[in-house]
Amino acid sequence: MMEKLRAATNNVALKIIIALIILSFILTGVSGYLIDETDNYAAKVNGKKISRAQLEEVFQGERSRLQQQLGEQFSTLAGNEGYMQQLRQQALEQLINNTLLDQYTEKLGLTVSDEQVKASIRQIPYFQTNNKFDNAKYLNLITSMGYTAEHFARLQRQQVIMKQLLQAVGDSEFILPQEAEATSKLILQQRDVRLATFDINKLQTRQKVTEAELQTYYDQNENNFIAPEEIKISFIEIDAAAIQDKIIVNEKDIQTYYDRHKDNYKQPERKNFSVIQFKTEKEAESTLSELKNGADFATLAKQRSTDIISRKKGGALGWLQPETTVDELKQANLTEKGQLSGVIKSSVGYLLVRLNDIQTEQIKPLSEIQIELAKQVRQEKALDAYYALQQKVSAAATNDNDSLASAEKAAGSKAQQTGWFTRATVPAELNFKPLIQTMFDDTLIGTKERAGGNSDVITVEGDKAFVIRVAGHKAEKIEPFKQVHNEITALVKRQKAQQFAQAEGEKILAALKQDKGAAAMKTVDLSFTEKKTLSRSADDELLTKAIFRLAPPQKNKPVYGLSQDRQGNVVLIELLNVIPGKLSQDEMKTFISQMQQGASGITFATLMANLHQQATIKIGATERQSQ
Repeated sequence: MMEKLRAATNNVALKIIIALIILSFILTGVSGYLIDETDNYAAKVNGKKISRAQLEEVFQGERSRLQQQLGEQFSTLAGNEGYMQQLRQQALEQLINNTLLDQYTEKLGLTVSDEQVKASIRQIPYFQTNNKFDNAKYLNLITSMGYTAEHFARLQRQQVIMKQLLQAVGDSEFILPQEAEATSKLILQQRDVRLATFDINKLQTRQKVTEAELQTYYDQNENNFIAPEEIKISFIEIDAAAIQDKIIVNEKDIQTYYDRHKDNYKQPERKNFSVIQFKTEKEAESTLSELKNGADFATLAKQRSTDIISRKKGGALGWLQPETTVDELKQANLTEKGQLSGVIKSSVGYLLVRLNDIQTEQIKPLSEIQIELAKQVRQEKALDAYYALQQKVSAAATNDNDSLASAEKAAGSKAQQTGWFTRATVPAELNFKPLIQTMFDDTLIGTKERAGGNSDVITVEGDKAFVIRVAGHKAEKIEPFKQVHNEITALVKRQKAQQFAQAEGEKILAALKQDKGAAAMKTVDLSFTEKKTLSRSADDELLTKAIFRLAPPQKNKPVYGLSQDRQGNVVLIELLNVIPGKLSQDEMKTFISQMQQGASGITFATLMANLHQQATIKIGATERQSQ
């Protein structure tokens, strides 16, 4: 697999695709913005302020969305200061980019009404059932992604404006060779680096923590230790497939069904043809004369036909129904057994056609389709029984809403009960969206003042239906300190390890810049790896981004930087060399062609770069300190 991937990266088309993807690497990052030490805001874009409250809303929204998606795994990420710092920085970058786009689209006069936003949302396939907008599905999906309806509508408004903007800037594009060359050099650029990594896992095992530190961390981050809502479900399953297995079909049932549906088993008129195909009309005319004088059709077909398939069978095409009969045969208009056509001109040459036999329209005999009918009768009986049982169980569950006892009697089976589960751990037998939507509804869960009840019959795919009842409920709550003690211990130790590594990394970075790095690295038993060459498409996005933000080395003097990798390890970077991207002449032609085909995307990326370059962007002092 890896060899195939390595080979694929040498393909110019793939390089182009990667190039378009990683253009975002070039356009993001707040490290080059101006710093304002006075005003208390997150950022200012061409004079327009982005408040810290706005940034906090976006950051917390993204944080909540991740927490809802990842569940218990989120606490590990939340304990990684580097990751949360990156998340906050991305939120700020998003707000800056959105502000630049808002300013530009306002300048162009591009606006989107509320009705356009609503129409756009209604057209999204994920929110539709049977090609119609399904409001319940819409709310369920955006909630599962951690969005409110208002937040999602804002995002959709941006998408609609973005589409208009792409149309505005991408209607006609012409790529100059020097533009393509400059672009290829930039986005296909490679960098030679050496890396020295502080292994956070090893450092973590050496850290000491006190109970007071653990308690303080818990008190400050208790919202990261929320036990999700849990329920237990009692349910009755109605399965059409299980009902079908019990259905008995006799001869009388089959005969009755056959008599009622005879029209479905009509076999249309069929004709049996033979054909001889020729290259020229002259050959066809000559052979027609021979046939009229008594020559054998099959013999002449084997000798003279240019159709290699029918020739082997003496021209025989076999039985054909109207829908499988080609136009040339229909044009022959043969109606009597043994009738011979004249010369017919066709797309493959010239034809002579003979009608060998005719079979009039008839109804298939019962004996021929008995097995098929038995299966059909069993399916229909099963569905009738399935829907009848649904109604019976539904009535029982509604009339006796205090338990499933009556529904059990109606179903003829005992209710099953699950163990405790959350929205993220629904048992496989109940993992259907309509069921999940109902399970966690307050109507079934109930309140202190009102007990929950039975659901109505809920149908799901696969011809199954359920009646459910919440047998137990545990509300979302903050987990007790004792219960998460081990988890907090690991998080605090890791936090200390990262703080130690960051502090040591900054000391060594300063020493490296003064050509005193070797001694500093030796004190912490750290060394650089062998030189490696990286492209912008390297696996570790966070580390790669940091490497490609470094200024190119001057006069063969390395440039140093400090970052983190995707495992949270602190990494010292030694940038040795920058290698511009290079394409052959043929590859460059393809590259220009692909750039022209995807010009709107490239133009948009260029537009964003220009907006950043021309804008005055200031970062608030507080946000600068937090990065």
